[in-house]
Amino acid sequence: MTDMTHFQPRHFNWRMEGDVAVVSLDRPDRKNPLTFESYAELRDMFRALPECNDVKAVVFASNGGNFCSGGDVHDIIGPLIDKDMKALLAFTRLTGDLVKSMVACGKPVIAAVDGVCVGAGAIIAMASDLRLATVNAKTAFLFTRVGLAGCDMGACAILPRIIGQGRAAELLYTGRSMSAEEGEKWGFYNRIVDADTLESDAIVLAQLIAAGPNFGHMMTKTMLVQEWNMGIEQAIEAEAQAQALCMQTADFKRAYDAFVAREKPVFKGD
Repeated sequence: MTDMTHFQPRHFNWRMEGDVAVVSLDRPDRKNPLTFESYAELRDMFRALPECNDVKAVVFASNGGNFCSGGDVHDIIGPLIDKDMKALLAFTRLTGDLVKSMVACGKPVIAAVDGVCVGAGAIIAMASDLRLATVNAKTAFLFTRVGLAGCDMGACAILPRIIGQGRAAELLYTGRSMSAEEGEKWGFYNRIVDADTLESDAIVLAQLIAAGPNFGHMMTKTMLVQEWNMGIEQAIEAEAQAQALCMQTADFKRAYDAFVAREKPVFKGD
């Protein structure tokens, strides 16, 4: 899939705003739960993005005043009770693969969070690169509330890096809701915006990023993840190599030519 302009998913909403893809779950009457099918289709969509030149950024939006209520109680939680270990592991790997595909998609992902954002929905917000919220956003990692561990879909690896170990531990042990104000104060949310402009604000931010050097953004996202496991010397060397690659792009020359001409550079992503 190299052109997603006419992509028509079956289990979530999709539209293009210029070169920004806007995604949302499509069951607002149930506060947008995930199903086996939507997990898999979202995973496949994010896996396809590295090869899609027409998509330069993604907004994962809310729908009907809510972001996502997590795994559907009837479509997912109930059926899991009767599955054996092999089937359960296949499911938990599927959910983790969604996060892996978001992290590896090479495109900046912005979560626009309104209302309920819990369970796997909170994980999707966590796995995004940037997060905007309304004052009504209620974010909870509910896993211990349903008798599971807080270590779900990468939460114990990623959440502490965003908000700190102690705050992450509190949310993951208790399953309590984090308010939008707390989320902004702790660095989970980049900023709080009006509910009426949430999606449009996220799209404007995504379009601003999309207008930049896309190869450079891909490299930035890659290094933000890879450097988690590097020491300082390793990271500096990796960044030297990454930056040398970026210096070979046409966008780097475009920026120089624009500077010389006292113009604003127009990046084309190559």
